[in-house]
Amino acid sequence: MVRVLIFFAFIFALALGGAWMADRPGVVTLEWQGYVIQASLLTTVVAFGLSIVASIAIWGFGRLLWKSPTLASRFMQRRRKDKGYDALSQGLLALGAGDTLHARKFGLKAEKLLDGGEPAALLLLAQTAQLDGDHSDSRLRFEQMLEDSRSMAVGLHGLYIEAERENEPAAARHFAEEAFNLVPGLRWAGNAVLGYQAVSGDWEEAIATLERNYAARMLDKKTLRRQKAVLLTARALELEDENPDRARTLAVEAHGLAPSLVPAAIVAARLRIRAGDIRKATKIIEATWKLNPHPDLAEAYAHVRPGDSVTDRLSRARTLASMRAYSSEGAIAIAVAAIEAKKFDEAREQLKRVLRSEPTQRAFLLMADLEEREHGDQGRIREWLARAVRAPQDKVWVADGVVSANWAPVSPRTGRVDAYEWAAPESVSDLEQSIEVIDEKLFEPPELAAPVVVLNEAVDADIVMAKASESEKSESSKDQTAADDKQEEPQKVPVEPHKAEEAVKPSGPPATVVPVEASSWAPTKAEQKGEAGTTSTSQPAAGASDEKDADAKDESMVEFPLSHLPDDPGPDPDDDDPKAPTATSFKFFR
Repeated sequence: MVRVLIFFAFIFALALGGAWMADRPGVVTLEWQGYVIQASLLTTVVAFGLSIVASIAIWGFGRLLWKSPTLASRFMQRRRKDKGYDALSQGLLALGAGDTLHARKFGLKAEKLLDGGEPAALLLLAQTAQLDGDHSDSRLRFEQMLEDSRSMAVGLHGLYIEAERENEPAAARHFAEEAFNLVPGLRWAGNAVLGYQAVSGDWEEAIATLERNYAARMLDKKTLRRQKAVLLTARALELEDENPDRARTLAVEAHGLAPSLVPAAIVAARLRIRAGDIRKATKIIEATWKLNPHPDLAEAYAHVRPGDSVTDRLSRARTLASMRAYSSEGAIAIAVAAIEAKKFDEAREQLKRVLRSEPTQRAFLLMADLEEREHGDQGRIREWLARAVRAPQDKVWVADGVVSANWAPVSPRTGRVDAYEWAAPESVSDLEQSIEVIDEKLFEPPELAAPVVVLNEAVDADIVMAKASESEKSESSKDQTAADDKQEEPQKVPVEPHKAEEAVKPSGPPATVVPVEASSWAPTKAEQKGEAGTTSTSQPAAGASDEKDADAKDESMVEFPLSHLPDDPGPDPDDDDPKAPTATSFKFFR
């Protein structure tokens, strides 16, 4: 817009000057060596202007002829560079598509056209070699990039990646430190240096590097406080035995920076307890428990005062659990302390609440422990153990897929600081698991069933087992009626629990039982004597058969202790030789 205004102003001034000269006519006379030249003023001015324009044109043309070689050279160089950048662009596109053959072809062409001084062409060839698996060529290209200050940081990054791939931590740390010193704001270099210092245990240097990263605005203040607390906790663990005072100072500082960090609270509380400051140790554990309930905190809180009784530990567990209501960790802490204090009803109630909300292997194992200590019911113990095998896994320390029983400041796989998290490990089995329905009867104390006597049929006769009290026995001995020859079906009469053992204890040699009716009679003494006289002659002949029957009955009797449980089917009968059918025996079922 300004140029347009200037142009119109120039035209206006020129027109104004022409009009002014037209209003004032005159003649311009030039005398030179006897020649006289006369012209009007307007003609003279126009001729003067044309001469100036012609002079400028002639000067420009002559200058162009003078510089034509240089201009031609520049034109060729510019055209060559354009072709080189075009090849570089095509090579980058081919590299992005994974076409290493064309990427290398265009990269070499770009390097040739750009006279090998273009860092982008070297980067294209280096990354093409990396993608193609030619690591020696890629290292050579990255080393060439170190000669140019513009591409030095890129070359160090490439060499760092190659060293990591070749599992050379010393070389990788060297390249990362060089890049970090060259450009303090490089995020990859700062994180790499911090990780290597933490892995090697240089906690003081790692803290200094962390503060440099914060000064370079590579992380926010919250991350700084958290990672610094992790590094201070690691340093406190290292100094816990050799310098407990210094370790206590570091642990307390770490707890102040990150109150939710469980390891920092555990170390700080442990060192406070060692120093005899029970109250401050309790406050530290309580502060962390409110933010992040953890079983280690519950264990430390229960044993914060050495020598306390199990009742005191149970009371302390209740206090801790009340600070974070409806927490499964608090309920488990109370259950553990209650089992130790033999408060089985309270432990059962707490575990019941946990199993209804967050059933895990630990809760099922505690139920098995509770059953073993309270009742010793092997059936229920096996039931809880079987459910524990199928239950979801408990939370553990996990970092980059690595599961650990103990916390660590850095990841063993990547070297990342503060990588461990308290979480359940991810696995296919956990994703496929479903929560099983727990029968309410399992939470109730087991009921001991009374033993029941069951009589089996003999080989040639049915056996009747009668229940009779002491009074009924005395009456039946006097008022028994005549015997009936008819046999009835076997009867099963329940026996009272307190008399079951008396009923099964043999008081003498086994006797043959003859089925009778409810109104059966017993022979009198006279009749017994008469029968004895009549049968005395046949006793010697039947002696052998009586001995065989007695032996068979002895084999069929139940011997205590039992060789296996009543509900155990015992050995497979197919594996042993078949035995002859036995006489009457007693079997008991719970």
